[in-house]
Amino acid sequence: MARKKNALTEYWVGKYEDENSKADLRLAKWISSVTDDGEEETEEYAFYDGDGTKETDVISVKKAYTFEGMHDIEDAAQKLIADLEFETGEARKIIFKQVRTDGTEFAGRATVSEIKITGGEASEYAPFNCRISWDAKPTMTVLPVTP
Repeated sequence: MARKKNALTEYWVGKYEDENSKADLRLAKWISSVTDDGEEETEEYAFYDGDGTKETDVISVKKAYTFEGMHDIEDAAQKLIADLEFETGEARKIIFKQVRTDGTEFAGRATVSEIKITGGEASEYAPFNCRISWDAKPTMTVLPVTP
C-alpha cells in the first residue's frame, strides 16, 4: 500500500531534563488534527555566471506542528503540555519525537507554545491546542519497517 493515513504518524513528548531525555508519552488521544506549521527562511540571489534569474537559497528551517483536539485531563501527554500553560523560558522545553509511517524517527529538544485548554462554546468539549517546534534540527533515525 503506497498511501497511509495520517493517524499512523506518531507524536511523542516527554519532560526535558538533558540530552538523554526520552519522549515516552504518546500525544494522540482526542487529537483530531496535526498541522505542519514549519517555517523556512529563504534569500534570493542572481549571479553573473548565470542568466540573471534569481536562485532561492534556504538558510534556515524550523519545523513545528500544531495539535488540535479535545482536552483530556487524565491523558499523561496532554497533562505534561497543559502543566506548562503558565510557564516561560526554559520551563517550556520538552523532548519531542515524530515517528513517520515509514519508520523514520525525528527527535530533539522542542518548545511548546500557544497552549489552549479552556474556552469555546458551552456545548463543546474543552479544547486542547498547542504548537510544538524543535529548537534545532532534530536527530533522524531510520528504523526498519515491519510488514
